[in-house]
Amino acid sequence: MHKKLSITSADAVRIGIAVLLTAWLAGCGGGYRTRVMDTPETAGLKGHQKPYTVNGRLYRPMTSSEGFSQEGIASWYGSDFHGKKTSNGELYDMHAMTAAHKTLPMGTSVRVVNRQNGRESVVRINDRGPFVGERIIDLSYAAASQLGVVGPGTAPVRIEALGIARSDDLGNITYQPSPSYDVGSFAVQIGSFTVNDNARRLAEKYRQQLGQATIKQEWVAGRLFYRVWVGRYDSLSAAHAAKENFGRSGYGNCFVVALD
Repeated sequence: MHKKLSITSADAVRIGIAVLLTAWLAGCGGGYRTRVMDTPETAGLKGHQKPYTVNGRLYRPMTSSEGFSQEGIASWYGSDFHGKKTSNGELYDMHAMTAAHKTLPMGTSVRVVNRQNGRESVVRINDRGPFVGERIIDLSYAAASQLGVVGPGTAPVRIEALGIARSDDLGNITYQPSPSYDVGSFAVQIGSFTVNDNARRLAEKYRQQLGQATIKQEWVAGRLFYRVWVGRYDSLSAAHAAKENFGRSGYGNCFVVALD
């Protein structure tokens, strides 16, 4: 494997899906200060769907890839990250056709065209990055090899989101629109108590009003808390609208939670 002239280990900062605090990720040429925006407003999202910052710059993952295209510089990353976790929890395989993008939904298949030589490949987004200059996509070693990017290290490309790849029994591949993470099952936590009777009374009140209220038990620092979750909403936007209504009704610390 040829050593690329640009420094790929600094290009491919990985945003860990479980990391909800500021961390320093080392790379050649300096560290990266990263933070996932874990707030009540984002509590209903998976880690890789939440807004995040890298060295103070905010990135907001897209809810859908439909109609997305972009031109810019591609880079690649290889053995330094092989076998390590990507942002969606998979293990990075430098020999698989994958790539990192700052905001496209995880699992999106993307057509990448090298504008210098006309070569093209399809990759699946399973990681975040790159965060260097105007680079828009960080290719796996396999994808970079197909596109002729390994030698020079970078190349001008055009990328086009295809959607989520599906294969039939004959191996024919089609692409479906990326599902929006706005769709799901959500509730609003309106109270947290150390006394079960208090939680039970509040839950019963909203069970009668909304038809749905549950109590979730959770130990925190050696104390048992009873959390009241109310309502069942089939989209994140509907749940946030309900949260605003509860806030205006006196539950100022309420927030959205995801139901499994």
